[in-house]
Amino acid sequence: MTRNAFVTGATGFVGFNLLEQLIAQGWDVTALHRSTSDLTYLNRFKIKQVLGEITDAQSIKALIPIACDTVFHVAGNTNMWRARNWQQTLDNVVGTRNVVEACLANGVRRLVLTSSISAYGPVSGAVTEETASLAAKSWINYQKTKWQAQEIARAATQRGLEVVILQPGGVIGPYDFASWSRMFLLLRDGKLAGVPAGARTFAHVREVVAAHIAAATQGKNGAQYILGGTNASLLELAQDVAELLGKKPPTRVMPTLLVKGVAASADFFSRFTKREPSVTPEIAAAFGVTLSATAAKAQRELGFKVVPLKSMLKDCFDWMVAEKRL
Repeated sequence: MTRNAFVTGATGFVGFNLLEQLIAQGWDVTALHRSTSDLTYLNRFKIKQVLGEITDAQSIKALIPIACDTVFHVAGNTNMWRARNWQQTLDNVVGTRNVVEACLANGVRRLVLTSSISAYGPVSGAVTEETASLAAKSWINYQKTKWQAQEIARAATQRGLEVVILQPGGVIGPYDFASWSRMFLLLRDGKLAGVPAGARTFAHVREVVAAHIAAATQGKNGAQYILGGTNASLLELAQDVAELLGKKPPTRVMPTLLVKGVAASADFFSRFTKREPSVTPEIAAAFGVTLSATAAKAQRELGFKVVPLKSMLKDCFDWMVAEKRL
């Protein structure tokens, strides 16, 4: 029997990769997009497209199919600039609440929510699913709203909706239009002034979406899963990108205090220019932290695979070359 899925965030990085795998596995897919969405890539997929907004409760309720098997709520606002926090809260918190209520009203079996490791807030060191989140009191709105969204979804398990929460680290791979792929462009153009001193946990987008699909049947109701496990410094990331580009690799990191100083100055001037700085105080704070994670739980319960950093960067690079984005 063909299974059906409803996907929010279908025109984004993770969304496109999810569509590819769902279609390959024979799912009947309905993809949500906004009136302002660029449909260039979405039109490549043989799926049903519907127009709507997760921030419009009636819209999303009318569009999610009755008794849909799985809703993949991938849509999220990754803003890291305080001037746009209001929109981020609307998208991440109100939007998720609307999706949850629509799932309950329409008899959806399971909601698979794309959260983030950022939902743990300003933590550092080794992070597991048992790590206490500090996001509720974080001044970084992205961290706070991702945590709020996943807790709204988790609470719905008490009302009969099955919910599985996935928490990717840095995601790398094909269809990356504006995330870690920017490192390729900055290094290519000689515009990377310095590399922050932090470290992150990374995952291949292919494995991230495979875990999403596995979560539809194998994930435990109400559980959360970190998707990462490839732990590397931002300097190591930049050096691997430079190697792929045939460029001289950076060798030094920028002191955290210097990065924060640059961000504070840029933030001050943005109050007059009304333009988003390339480095905001939020970015400086988040990427100055050394963070690592294990994906043991996701490996054990969802079949998640940890991929070497060089491999995921090579796949991103090959896609960018093929799409003439480099």
